[in-house]
Amino acid sequence: MIATRNLYDWLAPRASPQLQELQAESIAVSIRWFGLVVGGLLTNIGGAGHSTYLNIILALGLLFTSIDTICSVRGRVLLRDFPLLVALMEALFIGLLCFYHTGLDSPFRFYYLLSLICCAIRYSPGTTFATCGFDCLSYTVLWATTQNTTDSLSLYLLTLVILVWVTLAAGALARLLKRNSAQLQLLNAQLQENQVMLETRIAERTRELEATQAQVLHQEKMAAFGLLAAGIAHEVGNPLTSISNVIQMLERREPDNYTQEKLGLVTGQLARIQGTLRELLTFSRPASDQHGSVNLSEVVQEALCFAKYYRGGTNRKLEAHLDPDLPKIPGVRDQLVQVVFNLLLNAMDATGKGGCITITARLEADAIYLGVRDDGHGVTPETRAALFRPYFTTKPHGTGLGLFVVQQIVAKHRGRIDVESAVGCGATFTIRFPLNVGQAETYYAA
Repeated sequence: MIATRNLYDWLAPRASPQLQELQAESIAVSIRWFGLVVGGLLTNIGGAGHSTYLNIILALGLLFTSIDTICSVRGRVLLRDFPLLVALMEALFIGLLCFYHTGLDSPFRFYYLLSLICCAIRYSPGTTFATCGFDCLSYTVLWATTQNTTDSLSLYLLTLVILVWVTLAAGALARLLKRNSAQLQLLNAQLQENQVMLETRIAERTRELEATQAQVLHQEKMAAFGLLAAGIAHEVGNPLTSISNVIQMLERREPDNYTQEKLGLVTGQLARIQGTLRELLTFSRPASDQHGSVNLSEVVQEALCFAKYYRGGTNRKLEAHLDPDLPKIPGVRDQLVQVVFNLLLNAMDATGKGGCITITARLEADAIYLGVRDDGHGVTPETRAALFRPYFTTKPHGTGLGLFVVQQIVAKHRGRIDVESAVGCGATFTIRFPLNVGQAETYYAA
């Protein structure tokens, strides 16, 4: 068994042939089977020559063709590295068939033509001409071993001319087919490359479209919130103005001490409500995209004022530890307020009642680090990897756009946002704002 396997590996090396070689081998195998069938009919039906010797020779050809067929089915090429050996065996095989049949005029001489055609399809032009030389030599030996007459000499020369002519024609045709096949393969490779490029561009345009759509939806949501806040401030503001006027009228009547004290309490609460309305109006004003120098401390304080009106804001502990010597950074104030505000809202959603949220801002080297930390439930590694994707959310009431917009705004300010979290240990969002305007940071989630 081992010896048989080693013989098979020698006959058909394990180097993977190209598709073109396998196709050419398949054509050659078909031609060989056709020749064997025709040879069997000529030998056993024609009745000429030494049928016993011819059948033995054809049996050897049948064995070789069977092995060749098995190799072809398994994706191998028989004697792939020894084409001249195959050509020599075929020349000897055809010469013996002609010798034991009827000599020079045997129909088996046309097998030389089939051998040349197979060789031209499978191998290089040099190998094809070498095969032609073997065939001519075989036929010359056959002519030398038969009776030399004028007719036999004419047949011999004519056959040699035909062999050379078929070699030239088959070689030219095979080169044309191989050249066209190579061009088709090149075009197919370019087509596949263009297809991959097109699919990549479509995917990029799809992501850009999704990002744009997400930003538009978020802006519409914030505009709706702002319109609602403006409406509430307007509707509440008018009654408060009337109440304030009444309180002022009562105070001018010089009430007793008890009434004066109570009116003072009412006046203080009215001032508090009016301050809240002013903050709502500030929140509802159209967002500005004007660039300038932004003080991050003021940005944080404004975001904290907005966040305390969010549901549960009064039930969380909000702390701010800001470096008093923070330099200003170039950017859009309203957009940076929106970044801090969104991070605060996410921290509130992640913490329970009584939770603690801490905002820090510090200066290190050539950058400002702004952090928002909560002591909530934290996030899993799988969730952390998808946090900044549009429409991704783990909240039943969320749209999945808040952190996506945060990432977009931070990237526009040449910043970088990192996330550190462990399940049950809270989460920390850290934004790095470079002070050097030439620095360009890229977004990533740690």
